[in-house]
Amino acid sequence: MFDFDNIIERKSDKCRKWDHAFVCSRFGEIPADFIPLWIADMDFTSPPEVIEGFQRIVTHGTFGYTWCFDEFYDAVINFQRQRHHVSVEKSWITLTYGTVSTLHYTVQAFCQPGDYVMMNTPVYDPFAMAAQRQDVRVLANPLRVEDNRYQLDFDLIESQLKTYHPKLWFFCSPHNPSGRIWRAAEIRQVSELCKRYGVILVVDEVHAEHILDGEFVSCLTSGCAAPDNLIVLTSPNKAFNLGGLKTSYSMIPDAALRQRFRQQLEKNSITSPNIFGVWGIIFAYQQGLPWLDALNSYLRSNALYLTDAIRSHFPDWKMMNPESSYLAWIDVSADKRSATQLTQHFARQAGVVIEDGSHYVQDGENYLRINFGTQRYWLEQSIDRMLKHY
Repeated sequence: MFDFDNIIERKSDKCRKWDHAFVCSRFGEIPADFIPLWIADMDFTSPPEVIEGFQRIVTHGTFGYTWCFDEFYDAVINFQRQRHHVSVEKSWITLTYGTVSTLHYTVQAFCQPGDYVMMNTPVYDPFAMAAQRQDVRVLANPLRVEDNRYQLDFDLIESQLKTYHPKLWFFCSPHNPSGRIWRAAEIRQVSELCKRYGVILVVDEVHAEHILDGEFVSCLTSGCAAPDNLIVLTSPNKAFNLGGLKTSYSMIPDAALRQRFRQQLEKNSITSPNIFGVWGIIFAYQQGLPWLDALNSYLRSNALYLTDAIRSHFPDWKMMNPESSYLAWIDVSADKRSATQLTQHFARQAGVVIEDGSHYVQDGENYLRINFGTQRYWLEQSIDRMLKHY
């Protein structure tokens, strides 16, 4: 029904992932026929229903100011109920201009210069940028590796909370870059610690729609996290490949937290939405689930292929099981070359562009991140090239 093997020509749409000049500015000079497996951007077209919906808007031909109308709220409420089994009230929902910028506004709303924001490292680098750009300090809490799987170090967490008194805890669930799905008991313990030490729990659930192994538990699940101390940020952008629309939303059950958050958005004039952004959420959430289910099956197959290829051809590497998302996190500490040396070598010699973990705040220096949200053809070609130039 959906052909995810179909190769999509992406250079003409000026996307960062495939633009040669842009990629060279990040990775140095690379071959013109490079294969990009770096930025978290998939190479599949969005669901047909989303494309058809946008085509109707374009054909109609008017692109004026809009607002958050009932169809938007209904789409979010129904999607969260159907997909994640949580009951969300309309008043909790606030539309925003992308999760990364929303992290910045959240720091502005709840922190003062010199305060701390906790985050579990390695983690998505914009978490740290959102703090540092407001002169707020990063409190890095390293994740423990046990049997090639990340674990929260609750003893260290509590010690840091007692010592540094962070205002916010940026919690990535599922975790980016490893794909680790946090269990309900872990989330409950995180929330309890936040309540005990007066820390607001800010949860990024952007990667919750690509579940490959296990079951995702939203922090909004009843009895999971304290609703009076919770800010959940998410969007359809990763799930349905809509990142360029820069549209997202928050869900905040507590009225006082919500008011303070919205006041900060108003200070930054985050008010009326992008017309394609708000309709993209509606089309994707209302009609895109069969496509999403099929995509996840394809991603699961790609993950298995990549796992087997690395085990067979790069025995010194250890790939974590990607329980969610389409990003492989690979420990290369046993390799004779560092992760940074490997990424530079593969980019320049093999034309395969992958990322090293050195910029995931900290504790990712021995890792590679490979985006397998692409056609199997590109994965196979990449492995062949990497083997040839290893």
